[in-house]
Amino acid sequence: MMRSRVGFLPALLCLGALAVGALAMLHPAAAQAPVTIRIGSPFKSGHVLVDAAEQFKSLVEQRSNGRITVAIDAGTKTEIDINKMNSAGTLEMQSNGTNFLELYAPPYYFFTGPYVMKDFDHFTRVWNGKLGRDARAEMEKNGNLKYLGTIYRGQRWTTANKPVYTPAELYGLKLRLPPIPSWMAVWKALGADPVALTLPELYPGLKSGKAEASEGDLPQISSFKLDEVQNHLVMTNHLVQVGGMLINKTFFDRLPKADQDLVVRAADEACNAANEKMKNGEIAFLLNLQRKGMKVVIPDAEQLRAKARGAVEELFKTQWNVTTWAQVLAQ
Repeated sequence: MMRSRVGFLPALLCLGALAVGALAMLHPAAAQAPVTIRIGSPFKSGHVLVDAAEQFKSLVEQRSNGRITVAIDAGTKTEIDINKMNSAGTLEMQSNGTNFLELYAPPYYFFTGPYVMKDFDHFTRVWNGKLGRDARAEMEKNGNLKYLGTIYRGQRWTTANKPVYTPAELYGLKLRLPPIPSWMAVWKALGADPVALTLPELYPGLKSGKAEASEGDLPQISSFKLDEVQNHLVMTNHLVQVGGMLINKTFFDRLPKADQDLVVRAADEACNAANEKMKNGEIAFLLNLQRKGMKVVIPDAEQLRAKARGAVEELFKTQWNVTTWAQVLAQ
């Protein structure tokens, strides 16, 4: 009898181990450690880039049964700070503007250069081609950033407290711009007097008179409540504006394969949802700003483009020399 009990105990322990292993295979999330992903965005709630981050959070937390938590930091840090933190790994992800190209793949910053792209479809064709693949490889190599998806933000408009129709009205105008030298060069060619202000400085800069005008996509103009300090909305459509969702590559590579797949799928779905929302809702942003008192101005777009052409061509020769403007336009 004693011998049979001794033999029974190891068999029971073995069966228990097998059962635990089977449960772990059926529910891998239960067998893996909790994960926290912090996403930074320089924009405030209501901006399409924050919408995408919120959708990503919802998808990841639901599909991981809460094991992966996502924390969103929106509107408290600059684009540059977020990129540097994301690159260093002190921030796992970002849903941000395209400063990552300027910092880590500068010859490819033409992707968001003024007047370079025709529309979002054109941008997408070029981004999905060789030039885009090369740009993403440079970002991984120089910035330790893995690109997860593109978010369409709309065309960039100009805001002012007077109508702008031609370069003549831009002459000497103190125009707020992000601190991007290539953008400043183009606007100087158009006759404006650029004032470099980060996003947190945008509203107070316009309110104080440090800047007299600004430019940006409609979600930016709306979410920063620029209608309170500007009364004209000029349809310059000078730049096809996108953003990106990126993840620190070291952090991503350390995730289990199942978590990597979950993050990639959730980011793709979140970006696609944001793109559809923006394509269908761009007019809603415009109507809302009009209801708040902003007057829409239709400028002479061709005259503005012609005035900027020389500066754009010079940037392709000196800074964006991995291709030419003509080759980009031909795609």
